Amino acid sequence: MQNVFAQPEFEIRCEWGVHGVARLAPISDVVIIVDVLSFSTSVEIATARGALIFPFRFYDETARTFAESRGAELADNRHSDARYTLSPQSLLNIPRGTRLVLPSPNGATLSLATGNTRTLAGCLRNARAVAHAAKQFGERIAVIPAGERWQDGATRFALEDWLGAGAILDALDGNFSPEARAARETFRTLQAQLGSVLAQCGSGKELLAKHLVRDVELASAQNVSDAVPQLRDGAYTA
Repeated sequence: MQNVFAQPEFEIRCEWGVHGVARLAPISDVVIIVDVLSFSTSVEIATARGALIFPFRFYDETARTFAESRGAELADNRHSDARYTLSPQSLLNIPRGTRLVLPSPNGATLSLATGNTRTLAGCLRNARAVAHAAKQFGERIAVIPAGERWQDGATRFALEDWLGAGAILDALDGNFSPEARAARETFRTLQAQLGSVLAQCGSGKELLAKHLVRDVELASAQNVSDAVPQLRDGAYTA
């Protein structure tokens, strides 16, 4: 009975979070992870400049050990004064060739859960480019909006990720699942208002309250990048 949640009769699929990855990745040619505020946006910005981004689940001592084992720097949490953090604006000038471990409980965690299935990171900034790349890898495409977390760890619906998924789906064609059609239609309905929508949704308001206006602005930009971050040997490269 659980197979019904994998949307197997459709080529273009969409499902939330870690359970979506578990259901869809094994039967897909490519998985696209969408975490607009802010993992996927940060990965797009950094890899577009030639950096290598290693996703990691948690920011703790294990992350520091992992970074050392990869000869990489470790990004700090978003609200620190460190040179690189999960904040997209901190990565705008990252030098080519930088090796950076980027912890994230959402986008990074999902990226590491896709197994052997080809994995891309998508956001509003590179939605069209990622969709076009995905079509080169096969017809069975899974788009995974990451969602956020409530304090108890449960997945929280994140409108920004639903819209990011919809933007990617809008550039795809094929046999769409109802879930994929719903995300695409939501994007089409709100496309002209993305800047204000992201600023007014829960995740956006949370960042604005912490004076991270630039992060929301960067994440709201549509199709400004041709970078297609692909996970290879544990790191995203464009």
